[in-house]
Amino acid sequence: MEKTKKSGLPDSLTMRHDPHFVELISQKSAGPVVRLIPIDLIDPNPRQPRSELGDIKELMDSIRTKGVLEPILVRSRGGRFEIIAGERRYFASKNLGLKEIPCLEMEVNDQEAMEISLIENLQRKDLDIFEEADGLKALIDLYNYSHQEIASRIGKSRSTITEILSVARIPSHLRDKIKAAGLTSRSTIIEIAKIEDPAAMHKAVEAIIERKLTRSDTRDLTRLFREKEQKSEAKTKPYVFNYIPPESKAYKLRIEFKKQVVTRKELISILEDLLNKLKSESEKKPGPDNTDA
Repeated sequence: MEKTKKSGLPDSLTMRHDPHFVELISQKSAGPVVRLIPIDLIDPNPRQPRSELGDIKELMDSIRTKGVLEPILVRSRGGRFEIIAGERRYFASKNLGLKEIPCLEMEVNDQEAMEISLIENLQRKDLDIFEEADGLKALIDLYNYSHQEIASRIGKSRSTITEILSVARIPSHLRDKIKAAGLTSRSTIIEIAKIEDPAAMHKAVEAIIERKLTRSDTRDLTRLFREKEQKSEAKTKPYVFNYIPPESKAYKLRIEFKKQVVTRKELISILEDLLNKLKSESEKKPGPDNTDA
């Protein structure tokens, strides 16, 4: 089956920090060149995937002394312009009182704009691992990217993408707890994400914060929780009775019980009940084997 081409960025562009992808688009764009647009005609993207701008003080200092060195990406929307990528530069410039900002106008639809915005955000060096995980998950949910395709797009290994994506399963209340505790170690957070059970994950987070566990200690702790989960799963598996005639493969009998332990006496009783029920139904309603010839 032919693979559907992804919309948005052309295949020739791969997302890397150096040079930044906005510069690559500016260089390769066949459309309008960079131009100054009045800042009061520009609107933020209402579908911006990034939840927080983060600290833009350093960016404001840079713009104050050097200006906006990298244009923002925009698209025309009814006489105004909507930001595709570059909201931090926009807000930093607006806070400084700039009247105009360099922009590169692109002709893209909603889906393409969202995809570019997501990938641009994933290139930022100040993203925390939760924002990065949510951005990667959005690319998969919205555009059906594989882990390898994302890795190629943003210049990271597939294994790194898979690890970061696992963080998306950490619930919001635990994320808040982790952030409030100042826990920023990516490796520690990835270890936490490996725990499947929400209650166990909560206990692990509390232990890591209260005991101020090191990376090595955290790995040992999460491994213990995962081992307990595996043992618990083994204990809760329902009992399954399988029977295959030793001299024939004409049929296979399988009975799955709701409970984990079934005695031989219970099994015999169930099989007898089943046999009696089949006999009773056969006597009431003739089947293929007892109809008159």
